[in-house]
Amino acid sequence: MGERGTKETIKALIDLTRAHFFPVWILLFSSGLALAFENYGDFSWPITFKAVLIGVFGFEGGLVLNDFVDRKKDRLDVEGSLTAYWRPFKSRPLPSGRISPNFALIVFLLFSGLTGLLMFTLPYPNSFYVFIAMLSSCILEYFYQIKRKKQNFPIAQLAGRMDFTLFPVAGYLCYGQPDMLVLLYLLFFYPWTLAHLAVNDFIDTENDRARGIKSIPVLYGTEITLLWISSFTLVHYFTAFLFLKQLGDIAFYGFLSGFLVLGFANYKLLRKKVKKLDCLLFSYIMFHW
Repeated sequence: MGERGTKETIKALIDLTRAHFFPVWILLFSSGLALAFENYGDFSWPITFKAVLIGVFGFEGGLVLNDFVDRKKDRLDVEGSLTAYWRPFKSRPLPSGRISPNFALIVFLLFSGLTGLLMFTLPYPNSFYVFIAMLSSCILEYFYQIKRKKQNFPIAQLAGRMDFTLFPVAGYLCYGQPDMLVLLYLLFFYPWTLAHLAVNDFIDTENDRARGIKSIPVLYGTEITLLWISSFTLVHYFTAFLFLKQLGDIAFYGFLSGFLVLGFANYKLLRKKVKKLDCLLFSYIMFHW
């Protein structure tokens, strides 16, 4: 392979893994871990280092799995704005042939293997908790990719978005135990993931129709999709209030910044100006933590 071929492969891998977003995965996973350190009154650099690597390899593996399962449907895309947002070199590497399915599968197995090895270096029973959370996340991601092509009710969205929700939960369980605080975190984060997914689907409606994917806009149209997003945003506000009661006064100001961003995003959505909305929703994660 020549120098040009090596550069093209590296670019394709960056697009496959959405590598420019890796700080977000670290931030999200570590938010759960930081909450566990605060709740249990201690801190560990070795566990933090392992958790960061688990977060990166685990989430990147899930993204590669997403592309691998959807590789044939992705060839039918007719509109590229969301692809350009997610991928720095603005191309899906599997449908374009820049990466072979076998190579993508190897990358997925490598990331999954590294994640598994790192998980089992954690103290027991935390290693077991994290393993169950991450395994469940992969199964739910696979279910989501398969089920959303054959459904008349959005069970894929309701069940599948739990994969993203379990990600910071796994971060918490690297050090903490299954308890009420992590349950409140899950209840706080899950409605946000449902609203966020619907925004993605709204932006990608043309492609979903072309691919035969039964997303929320395809199933129910624009008005119901807007209602879906706004409703789960309100549920998110309510569960955030329950979560905040456990976190103290300082957290309130960080959450308030996030609420303002999310409220503005919903306002823009209701005015049907959605081109930059996904960026706003991703920034909402950062405002929280």
